Amino acid sequence: MRKLTKKGNMNERIDIVLRKFRSRMTSYPPGMCPLALYRSLLQISMNQSCGKCVPCRDGLAEVDYMLKCILNGDATEETLKMMEKKCHMIAQTADCAVGVVGANLILDSLNDFADEYESHIHERRCAENVIQTIPCVTLCPAHVDVPGYIAMIKEKDYAGAVKVIRNRNPFPTACAMVCEHPCENKCRRTLVDAPLNIRGLKKYAVDQAAADTVETPKANVKTGKSVAIVGGGPSGMTAAYFLALMGHEAVVYEEHEKLGGMLRYGIPEYRLPKERLDQDIKAILGAGDIKVHYNTKIGTDITLKELRESHDAVYIGIGAQLGNRMPMENADAKNVIPAADFLQQVAIGNAPDLTGKKVVLIGGGNVAMDAARTAVRLNAESIHVFTRKRDDYTALESEIESAMQEGIRFRTLLSFLNIEADKETNEVQAVWLQPEIIAEYDQYGMMTTEHSSNYPYRFKCDLLILGVGQRSDVSELEKEGVPVNRGRILADETCTVDGMEGVFSGGDCVTGPSTAINAIAAGQVAAYNIDEYLGYHHKVNVDTVIPPAYPNPCVATGRAEIEERDPFERKADFGHVELSMTCEEAMREAGRCLRCDHYGCGVMKGGRGE
Repeated sequence: MRKLTKKGNMNERIDIVLRKFRSRMTSYPPGMCPLALYRSLLQISMNQSCGKCVPCRDGLAEVDYMLKCILNGDATEETLKMMEKKCHMIAQTADCAVGVVGANLILDSLNDFADEYESHIHERRCAENVIQTIPCVTLCPAHVDVPGYIAMIKEKDYAGAVKVIRNRNPFPTACAMVCEHPCENKCRRTLVDAPLNIRGLKKYAVDQAAADTVETPKANVKTGKSVAIVGGGPSGMTAAYFLALMGHEAVVYEEHEKLGGMLRYGIPEYRLPKERLDQDIKAILGAGDIKVHYNTKIGTDITLKELRESHDAVYIGIGAQLGNRMPMENADAKNVIPAADFLQQVAIGNAPDLTGKKVVLIGGGNVAMDAARTAVRLNAESIHVFTRKRDDYTALESEIESAMQEGIRFRTLLSFLNIEADKETNEVQAVWLQPEIIAEYDQYGMMTTEHSSNYPYRFKCDLLILGVGQRSDVSELEKEGVPVNRGRILADETCTVDGMEGVFSGGDCVTGPSTAINAIAAGQVAAYNIDEYLGYHHKVNVDTVIPPAYPNPCVATGRAEIEERDPFERKADFGHVELSMTCEEAMREAGRCLRCDHYGCGVMKGGRGE
């Protein structure tokens, strides 16, 4: 009689180990030596080898030895050539994918990190600036002192936490509601259980201490310098905040009736209640000498030339608020609207009644999800989201999940062919879609598709929303000599506009559509560089003391998530969907922080947050 063995149990135990290993891969710290990373990945291939073929069994081991010599500074250019030749041989002669993939991995590294190999061979060390850093601080575009404000929350000093956040980011409330929290992506807590809920803790802090009730730092003595800020969105207002604290006069020129940019006119009320956004803006306006000219559009109401003549410097942060249309017939038909334009119409009170309407949305980004979920709240009968491939769903996974809960339907592997409109009324009637099939991955690791043999089909709709990107309104600026390429202002990493003395620019109008925290980071960088341009070197100090770091026992503990209102309840109105953490949840979540600013990576150099 055949007996059961313990192989099944062994495989289950190995699966548990592999799940833990995946978490280690996820939490690889930023700033680590890329060659050390490639060597660890190569060793995984070596461990997967069955040992039957010589190229894989012996060849990968020889490549590993040569890579070790390179890392130790004991290699020459000849070693590099031998390693490359060996990898080509393995990739061509190995019996299975283990050897082929392992060899190609190192060949890729030779192309992607040629400078790193050169430094290890000639300088016997990593390239300059390759050093492990605090993951959450490094991955936050504004470099907010995340461990610092979490420590303040743990001590229940919520006002202190807001102050620490505002040292780098004057929009603590808005970011607590809508930030994509890249700071969580490499959280070292993943080594133990799951990444810290950093955005959730920030939200808890601003829920306990409203931003406009927390005192801002004392402004420096007035310098007599004046800076024009074109655009009152997150980038422009961040620049104004820091410049005002430095003692400069910041004069904001905003084309709308209210400040906030896309935070006000692009993000729906159910995600970011505007009274909460106003708390951030009120605090910013009270930080120093900030003046605002509303309903003032650059190029129409005032020229860039006039701004340059009346101010010592100019910062252009106009964002990307114009929605794109697709270059095809009937793209301008009635009831065809870009997602950004649709959201702005709703924000200013011109929301259409979609009762009984069939809505189709093309695109899978965050703006597309906002538009789809807004259509739900306007009583649309059905909402279908179509994309060509899964990679097109760039929205946060939580946003897609929430959209599904609210009844939005998703279809992928469908390319958008054309728009059908009524010849008499010019109203959209349907879209034509072409079924696709999966094809090869491109050079960037993105999935590609090709047309299926299935015929295109017609899909009826009453409203077509195009979530296919946004652009900046730079036409008037371009007429005044601002260098523009493909609708984006040309500026360097210091936010200095190419070839224009005293003119700076940053945010979406430079990078293209991005996130609020990236725009905030650009405004911060611009403010400090404008300060240097004006002949100063101011620093903004936080009058808080970060609590000491205590040892963390690293006991696996569940992550506290932000709960949302019931989908059937929340989709009926524009009320805020998220609920607050309880005190117990927040304290436990804050206690999970490993304080990487003190342990592991060591104390930050050059001041907290650097």
